[in-house]
Amino acid sequence: MAAQKRDYYEVLGVARESTVEEIEVAYRKLARKYHPDRNIGDPHAEATFKECTEAHEVLTRAELRERYDRYGHEGLQGGGGGQGGFADIMNDLFGAFMGGGQQQRRRGPQRGGDLRMALDITLLEAAQGVKKEVKVRRFETCLECTGTGSKTNKRNQCPRCKGRGEFVQRQGFFELRQACPTCAGSGTVIADPCTNCKGQGRVQGERTVSISVPPGADTGLRLFVGGEGDVGEPGGQRGDLELVVRVADHKLFQRDGVDLFIEEWPITFSQAALGTTLEIPTLTGRTKVTVPAGTQTGTEFRARGEGVPELKISRQGTPIENTRKGDLRVTVVVETPAHLTKRQEELLRALAETEHKEVSPRRKGFFEKVRDLFTTPETDAAR
Repeated sequence: MAAQKRDYYEVLGVARESTVEEIEVAYRKLARKYHPDRNIGDPHAEATFKECTEAHEVLTRAELRERYDRYGHEGLQGGGGGQGGFADIMNDLFGAFMGGGQQQRRRGPQRGGDLRMALDITLLEAAQGVKKEVKVRRFETCLECTGTGSKTNKRNQCPRCKGRGEFVQRQGFFELRQACPTCAGSGTVIADPCTNCKGQGRVQGERTVSISVPPGADTGLRLFVGGEGDVGEPGGQRGDLELVVRVADHKLFQRDGVDLFIEEWPITFSQAALGTTLEIPTLTGRTKVTVPAGTQTGTEFRARGEGVPELKISRQGTPIENTRKGDLRVTVVVETPAHLTKRQEELLRALAETEHKEVSPRRKGFFEKVRDLFTTPETDAAR
């Protein structure tokens, strides 16, 4: 029995009266969390991502949302959005005509499957580029039978299709040809299967593959290595290997494209008031940032060229060298001293007394606004 579908509004965590914009925001947040590129090999995350995408497709299309709100999931059945719908029937029909999917008649060597893996790197490796060694689990040719799947390479006629390799089914005016599932369309079966590979001609193995990650790589970057996937059967060429880059979070730096951020760099009250020069760490060393007198909390400073290189990809999918780099952006926070020495307290009290006499323009402007707020025409006349 099929699992009960969850309510689409519950899937996205939004109210039924939510606007399309609110639904879009909720979906983007969930899509980033559960996207397959960030959760390689996690079936739960993949299923959740598909569920969120399905909910998003329905709730952002007025006609489908109205139908769903009125009839629930039942209202989407048979209309192109559910099982048994007209779109499913046409896909099956055209798949049969074009020889696609499981109905394709397979004869001769078949290309091996493509593999997809996550490649985890640090932020420094992403910025500078790195060469990685990756262990890949894949199908290898069975050495016992050299890929034939048979001890003596002897084959018999397939008992199910009688050597034809296919079945013919007639539905009205249409004639559908389907590959025999027993012999996979070859018309013959192995007479004496190899005990090592159970007649498959392939066994699971492991190989170490080298891959170069270009400078400027970011999470989601896809790197392809041709011919490093599963071996084909019988004797078919290998598939390809796809590696999806995942850049680990850094303890100090946040990244946005080519720029790096330090969001809260603490400075003292005296540094903010009098100005100072800060020595800031970078990915590869240190740099200096000049803080002018009178700096306020939240002020951002830039260290030019201390970010991440910009990565460009050609139409052929290969990285293009680029010398442009982003910036390091540092936001300062003025710290209020929690514990003062006697001398520090005396100096601050002296400063406070001075402030009562010489009000700064910014402070004066603020209190003038407060005074005007409580001043009425009648009080002005009384003066």
